[in-house]
Amino acid sequence: MDKEDISSNPSNNRHFSDVLDSGMSRRMILKGSLAAAATGFFGSSAALAATGGKKGPNGSIGQNRQNGLVNFQEVSLDQFANSPISGQLPVVSDDYELQVLIPWGTPLKSGITPYEGDPINRPTAAEQEHMIGIGHDGMHFFPLNRRGTRGVLCINHEYGTNFHVFGENRAPNSLEEVRRSQHVHGVAVVEIAEDRNGRWDLVLDSPYNRRITPNTEMEFSGPVPFALGSPIYDNGVVPKGTVNNCANGFTPWGTYLTCEENFDGYFGDGPFGGAWTQTEADARYSVSDDGRYSWFLFDERFDLSSLTYANENKRFGWIVEIDPMNPGARPVKRTALGRIKHEGIALTVGRGGRVVGYMGDDQAGDYIYKFVSDSNWKSMRAQGMSPLDHGKLYVARFNDDGSGDWLELTIDNPALAAKFSSQAEVLTYARISADLLGATPMNRPEWTTVAPNGDVYCTLTNSGGQALEGNAANPVETQRDGHIIRWRDSAQHTGLTFNWDIYVISSTTHGTEESFSDPDGLWIDPDGRVFIQTDGSQKDGLQDQLIIGNIFGEKDENGLEFKRLLVGVSSDEITGIAYIPGRETMFINIQHPGNGSPTSTNFPAPFDGTTIPRDSTLVLRRKGGGVVGS
Repeated sequence: MDKEDISSNPSNNRHFSDVLDSGMSRRMILKGSLAAAATGFFGSSAALAATGGKKGPNGSIGQNRQNGLVNFQEVSLDQFANSPISGQLPVVSDDYELQVLIPWGTPLKSGITPYEGDPINRPTAAEQEHMIGIGHDGMHFFPLNRRGTRGVLCINHEYGTNFHVFGENRAPNSLEEVRRSQHVHGVAVVEIAEDRNGRWDLVLDSPYNRRITPNTEMEFSGPVPFALGSPIYDNGVVPKGTVNNCANGFTPWGTYLTCEENFDGYFGDGPFGGAWTQTEADARYSVSDDGRYSWFLFDERFDLSSLTYANENKRFGWIVEIDPMNPGARPVKRTALGRIKHEGIALTVGRGGRVVGYMGDDQAGDYIYKFVSDSNWKSMRAQGMSPLDHGKLYVARFNDDGSGDWLELTIDNPALAAKFSSQAEVLTYARISADLLGATPMNRPEWTTVAPNGDVYCTLTNSGGQALEGNAANPVETQRDGHIIRWRDSAQHTGLTFNWDIYVISSTTHGTEESFSDPDGLWIDPDGRVFIQTDGSQKDGLQDQLIIGNIFGEKDENGLEFKRLLVGVSSDEITGIAYIPGRETMFINIQHPGNGSPTSTNFPAPFDGTTIPRDSTLVLRRKGGGVVGS
């Protein structure tokens, strides 16, 4: 079982499924009757579904939005089961076409031989530093022209196990091998372009092309400075690196946000210091002596016992801002957003022009957070201030009656002042702060997204099979297969209260054509289409998949309508969503196909049983044109 599937939360805070059991009608939620799921605030949801759901300028619900929103030929269960390429290559709707883009090993500059899946000769550390990495995950496309036929793609490389890097399950045996492993992690920033035949490719030697790795120099900004007295500071140490970059976000001012998730797996008790003892804070963040990559054997930075790097692990677990248009700029870790296992961040602009970010902490039994900037983001930037450095961080408490509260993580709260000495400590140990405030434990909060009507959605993927105490927002029956929750904030995203309901419980789709489990990636387009990407054990003979739904309508009294656009390959994850301005082209990712083994798939190569499968980006388009998902 992976660490994110095991709760590290020692609090007795009331779990989400308990809330649901106490205060809401589970029967109504399972049937998809959203009007009954939350009192008052979502009472308009039934009317929204009935009218088709377009929101007018005054917040009213208009007509003619539901019909034709999701109108493609789906991949049926039979079609997938009977396809000769099932499990080997992706299976896509007959109305769509695919192209493979930037697989692992694609060079960013001339003079480097592409890696194409040779099982014997894998990239060296020096080569990999200038190649597309492994673990394609969250990404965003920044257009360089109006049509979006050229642009800069920022893409996360969440992880590549030692098996992926070395071809065998073993620890690295030298610092050179540690560097090989490190250079498949991090972020790639690359220029891509569409040619006159509609084919996309990386622009070799573009000035925008760069890799950001665990060894790239970083800056810290906000309430947790890299300075004497800060919990992240070590004398004479330049902060470096970003790791386990999972989902993402982007800002209204044109920068990329990459999110550090399971950073604990990179640290362990190595040979560079004396005895290491796990602290309360270490345990709360699952930091232990046996990191899965074993970098600590040869790289002192990741040795928990090192005195030189005593606070190194606290320099991870942040959201990192990257300027894609300035290759010389250092990435900046924005500490006002708190230190957790960030899955992603969905930014929106709330009342008064304040920027608001919704975030999930991806571990069983952890929390959902919100950040609100102090003032209008444009005026802050005009004054030379980052809106992500100055603001308030909140954690969510879900109540039995469908209401909720945002609890501020501030040193001014006596419960936190009794535990910590500064706001820097409150944010560095955000999980412990949230425990003390009585936040609601969730079933692994993953991606968040903001719908065109202002509702916020979050995927709760599963509990990894771990038996967790339930609550209203995380009913017991969702724990293995996951669900999607949604809420609407007061005061246009800036208030201290919200109302919530459950959008869908995955298990209710099993045995139907709409079957899916373990929702993970999530995005809602401006028209109201819901893009759901899965990561986990699918039912009904399926691989992980891309599902399209409609927030504005219901299929019938038995639930919402979803259609299957794409099914991936053996043992992969479908993740990452990016798109050109008109949304006629979408980019999504195939992560860890075959878990690195060539026995079941050699994607993107045709099946031959020997070529190493490689993480890749897919270019997804509707035949004949049109908005993706339509």
